[in-house]
Amino acid sequence: MDIGTLIGILGGLGLILGSILMNSDITAFIDAPSIVVVFGGTVMTTLIAEKLPNVIGGIKVAMKAFFGKSEAPEETIKTINELSQAARKDGILALEGMKVSNPFLAKAVRLAVDGIAPEEIRANLSTELAAMRSRHKRGRKLFEFMAATAPSMGMIGTLIGLVQMLQALDDPSSIGPAMAVALLTTFYGAIIAFVVCAPIAEKLNINSDEETASMRVVVEGIDGILKGENPRMLQEKLEGLLSPGKRTPDKK
Repeated sequence: MDIGTLIGILGGLGLILGSILMNSDITAFIDAPSIVVVFGGTVMTTLIAEKLPNVIGGIKVAMKAFFGKSEAPEETIKTINELSQAARKDGILALEGMKVSNPFLAKAVRLAVDGIAPEEIRANLSTELAAMRSRHKRGRKLFEFMAATAPSMGMIGTLIGLVQMLQALDDPSSIGPAMAVALLTTFYGAIIAFVVCAPIAEKLNINSDEETASMRVVVEGIDGILKGENPRMLQEKLEGLLSPGKRTPDKK
């Protein structure tokens, strides 16, 4: 579980709640019609924009922001290096008994041990990589849409409140409370967008980039093993896919 995501969301909401309690009663910030307009409206517009199965699938992808933990590319390279040394010493069949925790890499090893042609293995793995990126993109775009929609629904709620307020101008005492209620919808929309949906979308984007990097390392790594590349040279090539900070430092 990615505890940072949970801490961030709960911490952000907690800071907002704390600032409210410092100066006023929390009940002043609770309004049922505003909640219905913003939360319900955001969900309904999302269902309009996407098919229900895609929304459900996007939510499942979004759970990766909390529970997703893919293997770091540098760890994958370390495993591939071990596999490469074993294959170079005892042949490809020696990989069959080796323990591989990365599911994608384990699949690549199975295909290699089964004697599948290198170009077919690359095509198979590349197809799975493309499908993964497509799923992640759909999930990320779903939350980006919700982040863009929530403030708009808040504005709609505010307009509804303003119309109701203008209808009661003959009662000056009701103007202040009515204005406060009208602004609550904007407040709710901002919280949904900037504390929940937008950060989750960005986290999903980061997770997707990391998983993509790890899977690309596998594609190139298993190809190098099948071609009999030198383990050290293969490691150098794979680390070239990483940012400089994640590469193995040169030993002098």
